[in-house]
Amino acid sequence: MSAITVGLDGSPESLAAADWAAREAAQRDVPLHLLHAEEPLRSAYPSFVGDPASVVIDAQRQWAADLLREAESRVAQLHPGLRVTTGQVAEGAVLALLATTEEAGLLVLGSRGLGAVAGFLVGSVALAVVARTERPVVLVRAGGHAEDEHLPDATGTGATSTPYRDVVLGLDIEDPGDAVIEFAFEAARRRAAGLRVIHGWNPGLTDLLRPWKDKFPDVEVTAQAVVGGAGRHLVHASRDAALVVVGRKRRHAPVGSRIGPVTDAVLQHACAPVAVVPHA
Repeated sequence: MSAITVGLDGSPESLAAADWAAREAAQRDVPLHLLHAEEPLRSAYPSFVGDPASVVIDAQRQWAADLLREAESRVAQLHPGLRVTTGQVAEGAVLALLATTEEAGLLVLGSRGLGAVAGFLVGSVALAVVARTERPVVLVRAGGHAEDEHLPDATGTGATSTPYRDVVLGLDIEDPGDAVIEFAFEAARRRAAGLRVIHGWNPGLTDLLRPWKDKFPDVEVTAQAVVGGAGRHLVHASRDAALVVVGRKRRHAPVGSRIGPVTDAVLQHACAPVAVVPHA
């Protein structure tokens, strides 16, 4: 089974991503891989033992090793029995993360949480990976907790013993992408959650979803047709969602790659974790 890989840089966002990824890996019964990547330092002077560049490089490597060890220990305590591996590479973060997605089934990254109003502040590394990867990527903000994905208990308090909130799928009826739909249905099935489909008005939605409902009969599906930009509707729905799923069409702009305006809006402002699924 393909592992889930999470990129760690020591930030609160990446640690929240590691927690989310560990829960997802335990739910899927797949291994978790913790990866730290950094740009290698290059000294302008000949290298010799004890020179400033060597000292900094050694300190960086030791810090990264400690980070991975502490994260691995935390995950092991929270999820006994989960298979966890670690990796440390002296390579640019974007290239290293893209390389690991060739074998990983899912990549999880952190995004800086600025609250429900301001939403995400997506860094350049995360955006570059999302725009170029061929695999699904989940972005997780700092400050999120496992109980946030669940409905509150009878007292209104957050809990992990209550049912999951809905998985929200932003669906482009004109170009839906089977990979995007399947990812959302699978996520809802694993959580025994409802699937809320947000889409522009189109009478063909029922026919489009019928084979997926047949394939996932246990998933309760509700549809919400919206007028205007889908991005703001998805952002609003994210306030009461366990996960938001959006697609990214595989296409290359003249310079770099694009993620599309709806996906960009969701990444910048959603409250819940966001899964971006590439599709043909």
